[in-house]
Amino acid sequence: MKRTVGVNDRGARVGEDHHNAKLTDAEVELLLALRAQGWGYRRLAAKFDVSKRTVRGYCSGRSRHQVPTRWKVVE
Repeated sequence: MKRTVGVNDRGARVGEDHHNAKLTDAEVELLLALRAQGWGYRRLAAKFDVSKRTVRGYCSGRSRHQVPTRWKVVE
C-alpha cells in the first residue's frame, strides 16, 4: 500500500510520519492549544497518554520543530 509522507530537505520523515512520533499532527495542535489555555504538563500528559517529558518537548519546540518541505510516496 502506497502512502504519502512529509520529509524535510534531507529526505528524513518529519511530524507524524517520523518513526518515533508519539502523537499525530492534529493531537499536537490540540495539545499546544490546551497548553495556551493554561493546562499543565501533568494534565496534558494524562490526557494524551504520554510522559511529561514528551509534552514538554512539544511545548518547548524541541520536538516537532520541523515542517515538511516536500512529500514523498512510500510503500
